[in-house]
Amino acid sequence: MSLSLESLSLRVRVFLFFAALALGAVVLLCLGLMMGYQRLGAPESLNAFVQGGVIGSFGVLGLTAGIWYLFDVNVSKPIDLLAGALRARAHADVGVEVDPKIARYLGDLAPAARATAHSLSETRNALAEAVARETTRLSAEKNKLAALLSDVPVGVLLCTADHQLVFYNGMAVDLIGQASKGVAPGLDRKLFDYLREGPIRHAHTRLTEAKDPDAASDLLCATRDGGQILAARMRLLPNETGVAGYVLTLRDVTADLAAHTKREALLAEVLDRVRRPAANLRALLAVLPEGSSTPPAMDAALRQEADGLSKAIAELAKRKDEGQAELVPRSPLRITDLTDGLRARFEAGGLELAAQDVPLLLRCDGFEMVSLLAFVGMRAAKLLNINKFELTVEEDSTDALLRLCWQGAPLRVGDLEQWMEAGLDDDVPGVTGHSVLTSHATDIWPEDLPDGRQAICLPVRIARRSGPRPIPIARAVVYDFDLLGKERNAAVAEQALADLTYVVFDTETTGLLPGQGDEIVQIAAVRIVNGKRVEAEVFDSLVNPGRPIPAASTVVHGITEAMVADAPDIAIVGRAFHKFAEGAVLIAHNAPFDMEFLRRHEPAIGARFDNPILDTVLLSAVIFGQHEEHSLDALTHRLSITIPEEARHTAIGDSVATADAFLKLLPMLEGRGLRSFGAVLTEIRRHGRLLKDLN
Repeated sequence: MSLSLESLSLRVRVFLFFAALALGAVVLLCLGLMMGYQRLGAPESLNAFVQGGVIGSFGVLGLTAGIWYLFDVNVSKPIDLLAGALRARAHADVGVEVDPKIARYLGDLAPAARATAHSLSETRNALAEAVARETTRLSAEKNKLAALLSDVPVGVLLCTADHQLVFYNGMAVDLIGQASKGVAPGLDRKLFDYLREGPIRHAHTRLTEAKDPDAASDLLCATRDGGQILAARMRLLPNETGVAGYVLTLRDVTADLAAHTKREALLAEVLDRVRRPAANLRALLAVLPEGSSTPPAMDAALRQEADGLSKAIAELAKRKDEGQAELVPRSPLRITDLTDGLRARFEAGGLELAAQDVPLLLRCDGFEMVSLLAFVGMRAAKLLNINKFELTVEEDSTDALLRLCWQGAPLRVGDLEQWMEAGLDDDVPGVTGHSVLTSHATDIWPEDLPDGRQAICLPVRIARRSGPRPIPIARAVVYDFDLLGKERNAAVAEQALADLTYVVFDTETTGLLPGQGDEIVQIAAVRIVNGKRVEAEVFDSLVNPGRPIPAASTVVHGITEAMVADAPDIAIVGRAFHKFAEGAVLIAHNAPFDMEFLRRHEPAIGARFDNPILDTVLLSAVIFGQHEEHSLDALTHRLSITIPEEARHTAIGDSVATADAFLKLLPMLEGRGLRSFGAVLTEIRRHGRLLKDLN
């Protein structure tokens, strides 16, 4: 009953109230007349009682109806009108003020409603103006961001966790749209309509399993038709549901290779054009008799200069060939990415390729390697009538031997040598198989395998072993170091932070317990001079620990026993690092851990690491407070520094990340008034409960 009444309007409910009141009054009147008639006991008075009941009932009904009408007109109806007016102003953005005459008989309700509506209108107008200003600003920033992203020299894609496109810029259209046979990318389309899915799925799985929001993964992927090889970087987007989308940046490595090729062609042309006149000059002088019309002194000088020029040109050419492999820095390339790109090229040519999945990263140019292997595979398939290949990988110390195998006739060395002189790609003139081999300091040859198959062999330098990215762990904190003498830092304490030279370093080890025999397997460092990291000044060396490397440690830093078998020991590397850090302030993340490993070997190194030391753990505590987490991952995340997946837990990768973090902490320290090294030390020592200061 209550629900049915609540569904009725106010005026209907008021009407029912007065109707019930009138009916009750009529019933009571009739009962009273009946009781009076019975007590009187005069039958002749019945008509009078009936007439009185009728007249009284109509009177009650009329009076009740009149009162209801006045109540309805002056109370119920105004309340409904007032409620409608307020609702209109609350939901329909009506700006006209409420007419107080609507409810003039309702006391202060109408003025109160008018004031409330006026206040609501003013609040809404103020909010609308603020939203409009913010919308204008955001719209302007959006337009700027859109313009910026449309013109950046890399393709940018934003994808959902199930690989649907939700954003792409103009460069991405050029990279994946044109390559997809004229099909332009579209929102909510599958990314795999444009790019081969293998490397992308693998990278997404690696990052998802890593459970590290700061991780990024570099990969090599191919377009669907195999026409382009793209260098890419993937980073997950934070998501509360646990299923993360990702940002994928794409770069056409063909363009970089073309620019590099032009520089190489120019250098080769310079050498060639100088070599020829030098040889001609030497030949001309060789046929002239000594002491002829040319004065003897001039003759000797000419011959000496010609000999020197020829030797110089020969030496420069030799040095160019020897240094070719280190001319271009090469990022680590996964075997799976290389094989997927090669498979795309083969499938575009109607060939099949089976490949091994080996957990290795190669130090090579992915585009050049794919182009070279695809080129020789296509030529071999055409010459020997082959349509099925297999790519095998054999690990040999620091090299990986790639074999492109097939069942059939052998390949002659002469044919392979002839192919090496031809161009690999019409779109990149000047790039031959020989130039690729020279740039990678490697060779290629055919081989008969014991099982009767044939192969083309190509050794490539190994960067490191790959594996699942471990969940970030906290290194053990050591508290038992003695403070170094204050006299050593007396001069440094007065210097401004920006004026000091820093060496930021990191070590990778066999384990976390130096006191129980764990040793260093890699040391890397970078230099900061005049407030800038010097790109060319880098220290990076593997160290033979003189003991086995546990498999659990290899999973973390990717260094195997084979990689350090021929590496120098800590005494040799320690001396080189000590020289590299001479005169500089040492910086490390959790410095006590790294310094304990170094100081254990100071007698063998023959030098003391008595440099002033800063610890980015303590600097982070000074800036952000001890209640925050101060791991390297947490610190770089707060400072918006990205550590690529392949670089994390490598000595050089962590050194670069720590250096970049320190450079961002530096102005924050100065902003707090900590401008000198001594002022920073004083503040650091307040955080002794977190980590000991080593100065």
